[in-house]
Amino acid sequence: MQTVAILEGDQTGQELLDEALRTLAPDVIGVELEFLRFDLSLEGRRATTNAVVYEAAAAIREHGFGLKAATVTPEGAGDVGSPNRILREEINGKVIVRTGRRIPGVVPLGGVHAPISVVRMAVGDAYGAKEWREGEGDDEVALRTERIERRICHAVAEFSFRQAERMGAKVFGGPKYTVSPIYEGMLKEEMDEAAARHADVPYEPQLIDATFALLISSSGAPMVIPALNRDGDILSDLVLPLFGSIAGSESLLVAFGDDYVPSALMAEAAHGTAPALEGKDVANPMAMILAGAALLSHAEDERTQTAGRAIREAALEAVADGTRTADLGGHSSTTDFTDEVIRRTRTKLDVWASL
Repeated sequence: MQTVAILEGDQTGQELLDEALRTLAPDVIGVELEFLRFDLSLEGRRATTNAVVYEAAAAIREHGFGLKAATVTPEGAGDVGSPNRILREEINGKVIVRTGRRIPGVVPLGGVHAPISVVRMAVGDAYGAKEWREGEGDDEVALRTERIERRICHAVAEFSFRQAERMGAKVFGGPKYTVSPIYEGMLKEEMDEAAARHADVPYEPQLIDATFALLISSSGAPMVIPALNRDGDILSDLVLPLFGSIAGSESLLVAFGDDYVPSALMAEAAHGTAPALEGKDVANPMAMILAGAALLSHAEDERTQTAGRAIREAALEAVADGTRTADLGGHSSTTDFTDEVIRRTRTKLDVWASL
């Protein structure tokens, strides 16, 4: 039986996690999953001084799979902060992959039609950097010490070229290596070396500002964009809405060894907790549902993989046939969308079983 660590969250993030879990019920997918639940809500993290975050990370390392709801990051210094940095470091995550894809029946922005994957480093850079201030009044300055590691740059570059091979895509973009040849140049060096190892993959390096500008007018071949941690975070928030909604794709944190075979995966939605939508049954659960489906597709058991495929196809077909939440121009509620995905998933698995 596959065990999945369930990382509960805050506000609408928790509500959408609950919807995704409905699609993973045994009477829907025909497979029994074991859920280990961890309360990563702001209250839960404060009550345990983040101990629950470390427990959740240990469970993901042990069992290989985690499904996480969006969580609130408190603004005040000295509070529990974001659980994401802790999870990424404790799981030994190397890359975060977010792929924008055509949502059937939804017109993308800017003429973008081909898939775009953003592969960003999962640790380091602006996240977890040491920060401090010196001086007073107008003379006060804020400072930050950031760091990136060559092994992480190597992982991002190599994974990007392998992802491009799988997608039939080109590797595009890159850091601002002209302004920062020592710091950001490290990723560019690894990209160039990966390009030499994968000579059959089209390679078009661009500075990060040019990457943003060119994305708006891009409509050609599928792309994979390697990025620093901070750049990739911002890039994915641009790329996903180009296809219709930030709630249209899952986010995967991937841990792997030298063979680049995933040893642990944590899936989540790329969006936040959307407090304005809490309790209104209007938010789009698609990204969380796709996150759950993505985990199943990486399972060793063939029946579990098939269930993941069925959920994914059911979600996309539901949108194509007009079951859409407000962000995609429809009128369906959160629960309406999930109900339709469940109905279609059951039908698919029944038909496939008969074949």
